[in-house]
Amino acid sequence: MAVDQSVSGGRTVAALDRRAELGQFLRARRAALKPEALGLPGFGRRRRVPGLRREEVAQVAGVSVAYYTRLEQGHSDNVSAEVLGAIARALRLTDAEHTYLTQLSKPKPSKKQGVACQRSQVLRPALQQLLDAFDGVPAYVIGQRGDILGWNRLAAALFGNWDELPPQERNWARLIFLSSTTRDLFVDRDAKAAAIVGFLRMDAGRCPDDAQLAALVGELSVKSEEFRQLWAAYAVQQKNHGTLRLNHPLVGELTVAYEFFPLPDDPAQSLITYHAEPGSASADALRLLASWGTDALPPLR
Repeated sequence: MAVDQSVSGGRTVAALDRRAELGQFLRARRAALKPEALGLPGFGRRRRVPGLRREEVAQVAGVSVAYYTRLEQGHSDNVSAEVLGAIARALRLTDAEHTYLTQLSKPKPSKKQGVACQRSQVLRPALQQLLDAFDGVPAYVIGQRGDILGWNRLAAALFGNWDELPPQERNWARLIFLSSTTRDLFVDRDAKAAAIVGFLRMDAGRCPDDAQLAALVGELSVKSEEFRQLWAAYAVQQKNHGTLRLNHPLVGELTVAYEFFPLPDDPAQSLITYHAEPGSASADALRLLASWGTDALPPLR
């Protein structure tokens, strides 16, 4: 992970190096794309790099090789949205990856935005009341870096009693990569782990000066080889909706659908709800968990 150092409150903290991250992201996406995907010949003179060459990306994007090279070196001053869009199309970026590229290409965030990224995350009491009011629906609110800010009784029964954890450990990345109890809950744990890292990447693009995020990435990179490899792949994901298969220790396997609802007054926070198909065995399992409450899972470890 590329970081730079700054001093805050008399202590040195690390933050993501926006220019280095931009270059590494572009190189990672270029290396992952085969020439044939762009209608370019894959054979001929020996290729010294995996994926596309810089000149091939520049050709497809309609920019000079020198211009693209400077962008890949982290020099994004005055780059237009049109050029970024052309490069995104050339590299076949997803919407989330295009957003990430745009975020990294912006000038250094304003002081106001920097304060917003560093501020403490607080769950409004009304939101906790809303969570508690959901009947038969596991729900929680996450914030910056995947921190779990609030949840209801059924979410704890489904995923674990987060209340027993210190606040700094109520974090999805920590739980997925460092907690065996949480890890064993997910049938397709590899996909869940990749999604969590993709969400962190998006947070890193929005708030590259977030020292707490940089510290989290550094800690997980030391403690988890899997996290380190996923982070180095520079995949980006946006929170949306989908289905999840869980292997609960008490009710067995169940499938739930989830929805993300970004909160209008704070884009870093989202409400996530889960539900099962009416009349299904999974719906029966959720009702059973609701009757057991937080006793439905063993202690998190």
